[in-house]
Amino acid sequence: VRFSHFSCTISFLKFLMLFAQDSDSDEEYSEGAVGDPQMDFLKNFFSRTLGLGGESQQKSLEELSLNGVAKYIQSEKCKNIICMVGAGISTSAGIPDFRSPGTGLYDNLQKYDLPYPEAIFDIGYFKEHPEPFFALARELYPGQFKPTICHYFIRLLKDKGLLKRCYTQNIDTLERVAGYLTTCKCVLFIYFYPRKNTHHSFSPLLDIVFFGESLPARFFSSVQSDFPACDLLIIMGTSLKVQPFASLISKVPSSTPRLLINKEKAGKRYLSVPSVLAMDFDSEKAYRDVAYLATCDDGCRKLAELLGWKEELEEMVKHEYAKIDSSSATGAASSQQRQPKGKTEAKADTTKPRKNNLAIAE
Repeated sequence: VRFSHFSCTISFLKFLMLFAQDSDSDEEYSEGAVGDPQMDFLKNFFSRTLGLGGESQQKSLEELSLNGVAKYIQSEKCKNIICMVGAGISTSAGIPDFRSPGTGLYDNLQKYDLPYPEAIFDIGYFKEHPEPFFALARELYPGQFKPTICHYFIRLLKDKGLLKRCYTQNIDTLERVAGYLTTCKCVLFIYFYPRKNTHHSFSPLLDIVFFGESLPARFFSSVQSDFPACDLLIIMGTSLKVQPFASLISKVPSSTPRLLINKEKAGKRYLSVPSVLAMDFDSEKAYRDVAYLATCDDGCRKLAELLGWKEELEEMVKHEYAKIDSSSATGAASSQQRQPKGKTEAKADTTKPRKNNLAIAE
């Protein structure tokens, strides 16, 4: 009787798998979610756990290590790399992340008297109380930050024709400064500027989205086309706790290797990442996920060394920093020349580090 029940269960699961596969061809991505979460969950669960109608768990890496990833990148199999990045790739530039105890943004918003830290980026709270957001916005871009080694490693992937796209949660614009434009923003808030002579009317300043608003349609169309073609997913500087960004790790084929470069392991078993979609670094069934625990800069520097790109990366950073410094000096000189006679421009205090130069990531 038990065997009969088991056979019936398997038959029913196979039927659901066929239904799930058929539904993919008839439905498009909605603007409020990355695909159908329930259907994605069913398909991944059945294909990975029961081996029904899914891809086999073939190993693409010789070893589950950074060295194994480097060898894979050098092979003919790796042609389309997707990067998923968060605030951790910018912290070495002097930009705080969100969640680090003591130094993160969410631990330093007491002066705004918020009901909870995330409220400052919530569209509902913003419509009623825009003042805290505008006060913080004035602190976001007072100075010029330089891209990090991690940013330039991604640029190197782009220059070598390996970067499919970079999905970023950051609004610090350092990806653009670093020189790679194949990005897809996944941040969850947007800047607004108040229009003159109005009380509740706002116009967009940057192409970013508040908590509580839908991501743009191009985000979902990019996900739909990019991830099935991904040969390697590199995740850096993110806790993978915010949706829909966190669920993107499950969109690549089941044979695609996934590398996490972060100070701590992420994407394992959180409420936002169901266990069958989570990354598996340590179990006996692990076959494609690699965690390299380090700062993003150190991880990228080590990976570049294993790839034989270390000197090229260092030369790129040196050259680009010189360009930024030269541009800054030219801009400062031009500003001084345009200054009216008889007025002296107040000089910024450079003796103390700026603690409020914040950029928002996840």
